[in-house]
Amino acid sequence: MAASPALVLFDMEGVLSHYDRSARVEHLSAVSGQAPDAVRHAIWGSGLEARADAGQISDDEYLSALGVLLGCSIHRDDWLAARRASITPYTEVIALAACVAERSRIAVLTNNCRLVTDHIGYLNPPVAQLFGPHVYASASFGAAKPAAQAYLRCLEQLDVSSDETLFIDDSDPNVAGAISAGLHGYKFVSVDALSEELTRRQLL
Repeated sequence: MAASPALVLFDMEGVLSHYDRSARVEHLSAVSGQAPDAVRHAIWGSGLEARADAGQISDDEYLSALGVLLGCSIHRDDWLAARRASITPYTEVIALAACVAERSRIAVLTNNCRLVTDHIGYLNPPVAQLFGPHVYASASFGAAKPAAQAYLRCLEQLDVSSDETLFIDDSDPNVAGAISAGLHGYKFVSVDALSEELTRRQLL
């Protein structure tokens, strides 16, 4: 067995927490007075969210553009409240990550704009408490997963090499992207399977 990883890099939504898009849509629908389909188009169908996640626009530009698409001003507090409604922490996975932290460094790389990581204490308190400042948004690195730049610039920030890093995500393309960038990758499917994998890698 090779040496256990020096860093375990977790995806957030889909691994450390459940992401309920419908809750986010319902909240912004109520705020804007627009139908849910219009909200979904504004966020995802228009490509706005992807541009924000890739760091192509600032947070203020993102909120302004979202407001234009929805025909009203979207205040930061309303956006954050909608985002918070969409997040339910996976306490069992967070508990595993806490155990991993006793043997390895841990961090989070999430495809999101900086609003999420800047306000992680409000949006996902258990993740904020465990990972501290090491919750990184793809927007900070100018690219979203599965682009190699997202992983490699994150690792530069952490001063860890790719071959010392295990990346965990629930998305096949994101895991494949990590492996292509030189990291070790693992697709999350269940708490039990993850526990077995972490034990196999001498992280538990």
